[in-house]
Formats: sequence, structure tokens, C-alpha cells
Amino acid sequence: MRRLTLLLLFCSAAAIAAPPAFAPVTPLPAGQSLRLPHDFGAHPAYKTEWWYATGWVKTAGGEQLGYQVTFFRSATATDTLNPSAFAPKQLIIGHAALSDPKVGKLLHDEKSAREGFGLAYAKVGDTDVKLDDWRMQRQADGSYQVSLAARDFTLQLTLAPTQPVLLQGDGGYSRKGARPAQSSYYYSEPQLATRGTIARTGGKPEAVTGTTWLDHEWSSQVLDADASGWNWIGANLDDGGALMAFQIRSKTGAKLWAHATWRDASGKIRQFAPGDVDFTPTQLWRSPRTLAEYPVATEIRTGPTRWHIKPLQADQELDSRRSTGAVYWEGAVTVERNGQPVGRAYLEMTGYVQPMKL
Repeated sequence: MRRLTLLLLFCSAAAIAAPPAFAPVTPLPAGQSLRLPHDFGAHPAYKTEWWYATGWVKTAGGEQLGYQVTFFRSATATDTLNPSAFAPKQLIIGHAALSDPKVGKLLHDEKSAREGFGLAYAKVGDTDVKLDDWRMQRQADGSYQVSLAARDFTLQLTLAPTQPVLLQGDGGYSRKGARPAQSSYYYSEPQLATRGTIARTGGKPEAVTGTTWLDHEWSSQVLDADASGWNWIGANLDDGGALMAFQIRSKTGAKLWAHATWRDASGKIRQFAPGDVDFTPTQLWRSPRTLAEYPVATEIRTGPTRWHIKPLQADQELDSRRSTGAVYWEGAVTVERNGQPVGRAYLEMTGYVQPMKL
């Protein structure tokens, strides 16, 4: 009888425990923008957040490699008032990938854990994200220390800023759909001077130098119910400029929303509305593993300007079903304009295997 009473009490408590109400993304007050440096840190009141570093590096021997390091923070439906240290209120997820044309496909790894016990966390106030022995930490001088030991490679990199933060959208408020709630807070740090070492399994650490693009984004509701995924690019241009563009796709493949930001070599920033941005495939690649077809080469239109994107290698598909549940294409690409090379970038394409769920 006592056991039954306890069970009924437990079930009653569970029934009345309300799921967390995640903070909404709303337009920033007129004349205001994101609060830096505070917003470099985590925002646990929002559902989803990520710090995304993608870059091109070159070895001393002249070999070109692409790399990706991503840390996700995801708030769960666990009651935030649950006093247990074991309650999985926040999940920390990590993805890492190395694009090496000599291998012919991505080398990649993933990890995930509940936040707690000093083993996994995303700290408030400044960038400091940790997942076991994977870590990204912003230093007092604004540079980032990135270190991790993946299954097939290790990274030890320093990413140093060379220009101001690029606020996306309206002061960092970035629309992702027709409804204002379909938005995120979003800034980028392009042209991060990158140096450090990369070691592949069985090999010695090799010194590398290059350039990285870092995105930090957080939200509680991004995608329209009809959205399947997105195509996104962050490009470090050779003249010192930076280009970010994305297109949200419907389940039929049509454009639901799009936006682009171009900061040119002089520092002038141009924002492009949905009607001024298009992604047009120019080359498809079919994955031998998932049979998904990805537009690995693309023409991107921003107003009157057309950018042509070509992959470092076709197979840059990343299967993260053990952590985020998604399969996506995330790879190093080159950028041309008017037939001339103008930069290097990373292209991300989601929702080609199944609709994306955040």
C-alpha cells in the first residue's frame, strides 16, 4: 500500500510539472544590438544554441585541409526546478570533422553528454564550452583556444580576430521565416587568423595556418512547420571581406526564406532581403551511404552579384544520428566571382536525408 501511495504521489507530481517555457527571440529595441562581450557566452533560457568554427588551413608542405568544430547546447524538457545533479536539463553536443582530399571523404566524430560535474558545460558570460576533452574557450584578448581529440585526428588551434564582430540581420536579430518568432540571435566572426597543429591517426602533429569563420547563434523557434532544412555559407574573401548567405527550403524544395550579409573590403555592410538571395544548384552529388543528392556546387545570387561555389571534395557528408539525429553535408568550398577566385568558405546543407528537427 505504501509503495502504491508513493507511486501515485510521484505520478501526480510529474503530471503537474510544467514543461520549460523557453525564452522567445524578439526584435531588439531601436538602436540596440547584441550585448557583447556578455553574449559571447551561453544563453540557457533558449532552446538551442551553437558555436560553429569552420575553416581552411594549410600544412607546411602546402596541403589544403578543411575543418569544422561545433558545440551545441540544447535545453531539454526536464523541469528546471528539479534539484538532482543528474537531471539532464541541458545537453552539450560536439561535432568535429576534417576534410582531406587524400582521404576522399570526411573524417568526423561526435560526442554528447548532459551538462554537469565539470565534464560538460557551456558557461554564461563568455565563450567557454567543454565536452570531456573537447573544448572551445575565448581568451581575454578575444582569441579562441580550440582543442579536441577525435577518433581519427586531433586539433590544437588558436583563432585570433582580425576585424570586428559581424552582427547578422538587424543588430543580431536574424529572421528565418515570415513570422517574427522564426528568428535567432546571430553574430559571426569572420577572418579569424588560425594557427596550431593537426595530427591524423598514426601521424605526428603538423603545423597549420589559415583562416576560420565562427558563428554563434541561439534561438527557441527557428524553422517554419513546412521547412525541410537550409543551405548556408560563410565565406572569408581574399580581399578581407566576408559573405554570409542562407536559404530555408520547404519540403517541396521551394525557397521559404533567405538572407545574406556582405561586408566588403572597405567595411561597408550590405543586407539582402529574401527576394534578393537565391541558391541555384550547378552540380549534384549522390551519397553512396544515404542516397541523398546534394547540390555540392552552387550559384548564389546576392542582388546583382553572382557567386560560384565549388567543393574541395564532393563527399563531405556528416552522419550525426548518434547525437543530433541529423545527416547533413558540411564542407570546404571555394568561391568565385566573374570567373575569378575570390575566397574560401564552408557550405552547410541540411534536410536532404529527412526534414531537419531542432
